[in-house]
Amino acid sequence: MPTLRSKQTQRFCLPQLSKDVKSKLDPRHLRRIKNMQSLFANQIGNSKIITADSEEIISHLPEIDEIISKFAPKWPIDKINHLDLAVLRCAIWELKFHPKTPPKVVIDEAVEIAKEYGTDTSGSFVNGVLGGIINQHD
Repeated sequence: MPTLRSKQTQRFCLPQLSKDVKSKLDPRHLRRIKNMQSLFANQIGNSKIITADSEEIISHLPEIDEIISKFAPKWPIDKINHLDLAVLRCAIWELKFHPKTPPKVVIDEAVEIAKEYGTDTSGSFVNGVLGGIINQHD
C-alpha cells in the first residue's frame, strides 16, 4: 500500500493530463508549478534553485511564513504538509511581492495545484488560508 509520501511523490513527479489542456500549457501556470517544485525541493533538503522566482520567494520566507502563521494559527509552519506549504509560499509571494495577477486568479491557480499534487485536503486548506488573507485586505 503506497504511503502518503509516495503518493505525493508520484503526483509531483509524474506529469498528469487535465481536461483543461490550455491552462496546463499556459506559461504562467507552468511557471507557478516550477516555483512550487523548487520550493518543495528546497524544503526537503535539495538546495538547487530551479527558478529565479523561487530564489526571490526564499528571500522573503520570514515575511511569508509570518503571514501563513497568522492565517493558519492552528498549524505551526513545521507541521504543514511540505507541498501545501510550498503552494502557499508561492501564492503569498505572488499576492504580496509580485502583484501583477488578480488575487482571485492566484488563489484559483494555487488551489488547483494543491488539488493536483497534494492530499485530499490540500485544496481546501490552501483556499482557506489564502481566502483569509484576501478577505482581510478587502
